[in-house]
Amino acid sequence: MPYFDAASAAPLHPVARQALLASLDEGWADPARLYREGRRARLLLDAAREAAAEAVGCRPDELVFTPSGTRAVHDGIAGALAGRRRTGRHLVVSAVEHSAVLASAAALEAAGGSFTEVPVDRAGRVAPGAYAAALRPDTALAVLQSANHEVGTEQPVAEAAEECRAAGVPLLVDAAQSLAWGPVAGGWSLLTASAHKWGGPAGVGLLAVRKGVRFAPQGPADERESGRAPGFPDLPAIVAAAASLRAVRQEAAQEGARLRALTERIRERVPALVPDVEVVGDPVRRLPHLVTFSCLYVDGETLLHALDRAGFSVSSGSSCTSSTLIPSHVLRAMGVLSEGNVRVSLPPGTAEEDVERFLDVLPGVVASVRRQLGAPAAPEPVSRTASELVIDSLGKRCPIPVIELARSIGEVPVGGVVTVLSDDEAARLDIPAWCDMREQEYVGERPAERGTAYVVRRRA
Repeated sequence: MPYFDAASAAPLHPVARQALLASLDEGWADPARLYREGRRARLLLDAAREAAAEAVGCRPDELVFTPSGTRAVHDGIAGALAGRRRTGRHLVVSAVEHSAVLASAAALEAAGGSFTEVPVDRAGRVAPGAYAAALRPDTALAVLQSANHEVGTEQPVAEAAEECRAAGVPLLVDAAQSLAWGPVAGGWSLLTASAHKWGGPAGVGLLAVRKGVRFAPQGPADERESGRAPGFPDLPAIVAAAASLRAVRQEAAQEGARLRALTERIRERVPALVPDVEVVGDPVRRLPHLVTFSCLYVDGETLLHALDRAGFSVSSGSSCTSSTLIPSHVLRAMGVLSEGNVRVSLPPGTAEEDVERFLDVLPGVVASVRRQLGAPAAPEPVSRTASELVIDSLGKRCPIPVIELARSIGEVPVGGVVTVLSDDEAARLDIPAWCDMREQEYVGERPAERGTAYVVRRRA
């Protein structure tokens, strides 16, 4: 069964498995102790740190291992903010950061600080100069991902780092998605990553803090990991994480080129095979293994279950696939279609025939889901001359409001207006996106007695 969700967790690399098993015999003792077993464990820990630091592009004494990538993000942000508390309590982040970053920003705000979200374009990329414009005299820290977790768009880290350097503000880079493919360029100050993203075991994160960066670890500390990650280290997992990072880096150039060709095939062929699809993310400046697209008139959860039954494991940012019923904050910030969203992220070693089979299966799966939901096969012809029409979609979730809009747009003449009443958060993204795809005019939205009224004018 093809596994196409490496952006969530990559399968364990063979080198990681070998290193894990070997270090279970050699690395069980406390590396802080001076007896023989402890010294042996310390040698393993030091070798792992050196290997990881080489991959990151920092000094070994600048890098610590944490219990997870999320922990690395939380500790990195908290420590950097505390270290620069005399400067202020303002944080700058992009609108498409990982939820771990946004949770830290929300916690800062709840504690009396503040943060600014830098917007992105429809490709999910921060504009040049955007970070410089967001920095303030009281900005203590800025955060920018190296590449987006959901759509794969690479961010201008080097440019943002230079903008931050000129203002005297440290930049923390979340490199979880990109570190397997190469070091992060530019003068970053702090960096975080997570081993399970590159084929290492879960439960190992990296936090690198450059020398000279003001940093004050928060919470109780001990003598381990420079006081930045207290507790007994999972040494076998750390050794396996470092070994697998070195291995995937050695394979990155060749495997990255091969996977980029496969994801490019998906980007080109899906819109030709499936009507009413929007491929999202930057088409060029992107991770080699990841491609994301959204399908009109499709319930994301139903689509993922259908693809699972067909033998494909994929992910989604559609609101229909989460308990909150709120679209992915990444898709929302980009202003792109959120319904029927599919993220395909290929692990190393993905076979070309598996991608071909996915492309063969996808059109029929999408068509089946659309039939189940009663989606229109084609725009309806004009059947009456009423110039205004109101569609009550209150209480209905994506993609039903958009399906009802598509069915009804033909009931008004060219120039006529259709108003959709909806209390589904996804409609705020999906109705304007439908208008762009169908070349209709999105007039705007206004509050209604219940929910929101979305106004569309028919162009043709």
